[in-house]
Amino acid sequence: MTSNFGVFTLGDAMITMNPSVTGPLRFVSNFERKVGGAELNFAIGCARLGLRTKWVSRLGKDEFGRVIDHFARGEGIDMSDVHFVDGYPTSLNFKEIREDGSGKTFYYRYQSPILTMEPEDIKDSMFEGIDLVHITGVYLAIDPKNILIAKRVIEVAKRKGIIVSFDPNIRLKLWTIEEARKAYFALFSSVDLLLTGREEIRLILGDDHDEALASFAKKYAIDQLVIKDGENGSKLYTNGMWYEKEAFSVVPIDTVGAGDGFDAGYIYALLNGYSCEERLVFANGVGAMVTTVSGDNEGLPYLEEVMSFIRQESVIER
Repeated sequence: MTSNFGVFTLGDAMITMNPSVTGPLRFVSNFERKVGGAELNFAIGCARLGLRTKWVSRLGKDEFGRVIDHFARGEGIDMSDVHFVDGYPTSLNFKEIREDGSGKTFYYRYQSPILTMEPEDIKDSMFEGIDLVHITGVYLAIDPKNILIAKRVIEVAKRKGIIVSFDPNIRLKLWTIEEARKAYFALFSSVDLLLTGREEIRLILGDDHDEALASFAKKYAIDQLVIKDGENGSKLYTNGMWYEKEAFSVVPIDTVGAGDGFDAGYIYALLNGYSCEERLVFANGVGAMVTTVSGDNEGLPYLEEVMSFIRQESVIER
């Protein structure tokens, strides 16, 4: 069932080539074609949980672009602001998965179609019925111009009273940590909800102790600072207090996309009025479920699946 709450995100999407076997990529001969990309994964996660979800992007006018378009439409995502462009091939990536579920991603996204998007392409009309805007650092890393586009999105969101969510989602294969920090700090004071991994925030701030994180959140007036810490669970700093919840115990197969799933889960819980601790439980559940399935978004669960998994319907179901 579709929620009354609307979510907006923008960013690149890719054809993801998943290896048929685990181990170093140079020894893999066969791959399975999938669809991926941080923002699209997030959009899929939100749509499966029942949120009305708009994804803004550009796709190459090629066969792979059509694959992504058909896939996203099939997930019920609003594609009215996704357009095909000539002369820019749809982005690709190849995944490497190790025996323990960890992995690497090799990107082939030079001349991505997303490069054709301009700040003036962001119109007020795109935000009708939107309650939260979600931006990630992956989008910012693709091209310096994207920071201007993100600022335009945030400007419209702020004017309309829409919550702004940001996940740094650092990709050091796309830019340096110095470039990333400069972009992030240009946005932090406009962010209401920051969803970041512990290792990421340590790279950004140089410190991940609670006191440093709380001081950072206060300085930039970040209403909710959420720290994702994998098998160690997650924690939230808001209104001068820390909340923490342990991770669910699962055997990870593929960790790619777990952070995107966590973000979708937390935002679903936030928009639906869950308490601070309930949000963390729900998001931990979504993130854990994603790791049990190979693929960028195949493990993103539907709402009833999350409720069954966390076995706390009496506490958090609305």
